[in-house]
Amino acid sequence: MRLAVPLETYPGERRVALVPAAIGPLKKLGLEVRIEAGAGQQAGYPDQAYAEAGAEMVADRETLFASDIIAQVRTAGANREGFQADLSRLKQGQIVIGMADPLGDAAAIQELAARGVTLFSMELIPRISRAQSMDVLSSMATVAGYHAVLLAATKLPKIFPMLMTAAGTLSAAKVFIIGGGVAGLQAIATARRLGGIVSAYDVRPAVKEQVESLGAKFVEMALETDSAEGQGGYAKAMGEEFYTKQRALMAEIVAQSDVVVTTAAIPGRPSPLLITTAAVKGMRPGSIIVDLAAERGGNCELSQADSEVVDDGVTILGPTNLPSEVPYHASQMYAKNITNFLQHLVSEGQAKFDLKDEITRETMVARGGEVTSTRLREILKLPPLQEPAESESEKSADLPPISLEDGDTNSDAS
Repeated sequence: MRLAVPLETYPGERRVALVPAAIGPLKKLGLEVRIEAGAGQQAGYPDQAYAEAGAEMVADRETLFASDIIAQVRTAGANREGFQADLSRLKQGQIVIGMADPLGDAAAIQELAARGVTLFSMELIPRISRAQSMDVLSSMATVAGYHAVLLAATKLPKIFPMLMTAAGTLSAAKVFIIGGGVAGLQAIATARRLGGIVSAYDVRPAVKEQVESLGAKFVEMALETDSAEGQGGYAKAMGEEFYTKQRALMAEIVAQSDVVVTTAAIPGRPSPLLITTAAVKGMRPGSIIVDLAAERGGNCELSQADSEVVDDGVTILGPTNLPSEVPYHASQMYAKNITNFLQHLVSEGQAKFDLKDEITRETMVARGGEVTSTRLREILKLPPLQEPAESESEKSADLPPISLEDGDTNSDAS
């Protein structure tokens, strides 16, 4: 089977789906690896490195997309415009693997399904122990949490650590992290390394031990949180009465902070509003808010996606793709996730779909012309499938062949 990695087309996306170090393990699976020329350039991986690792470099995108498996960082709803440009290149029986934003843009999944493509959405990797090495959300959240604090540090008109100098003592910056998922924990660790006084909050009480193990103070609020954890360990959407009380309590802590990093996101839902305009006005001039949930509305009322907003001297940043700002290591981690997933999916040079396996079943969202995910069918108001996809292992060799001559795609939290 031929595995292809195209150049990413989403504006500003600098990551690449595979790095040269991944080529060897994939060739051992019986895969021929093809890389579009320049695909890894912005991430720090030149074409020569791929060629030396054993990959075939392809300059023509049409030829590249004639491969059996397409591995991307962003496909379908995660890259709407680029996806539309590549949609006609996809053929029945192909396998597409990447981040697809299925819960945010189910319509894009339906469009891709109509091409007869089998799509695996990497955001839906189940949070079970044997799938940890494939968990792209955790990998990318690690990078985002780290970089969010560095972003705040460059904007803050103070330094993070306490310093005792001949010119006097400089007090340490107070950093408040909202959300104790992977991004939040990495933000805590980074802020601590920089010397900040760090506190953190999460609606899930179970996170307290992890927060304290990193040297931060866990903020507890007088709120009922027994039902705050949903499937897979993610935070769960709560009622408006809960959020109203939470915002009032949050404002007191935010007002005392120099830097606030918010990471609270609910999969497939608008981000919960945690910091109101009034709370922002209660902060000291020069304070910084980095809202990692800005892509879906933001945790701060004043956040704007991919914009910098200044209100009464407080700067609110709303980055939506921080992993792309650290593309070398973000690509390395993503490539490892993809490689591990392919090792799970491919055997003896053939892809096998065992839908009794939770990893395969949960990540597969389209196949055989249909949207196969129950959650997405409900979002799209489609009737349940009359017959579930085959539950026995199936080799991709049973699918329609793909010819090189045929001329017939492509989106974070914590």
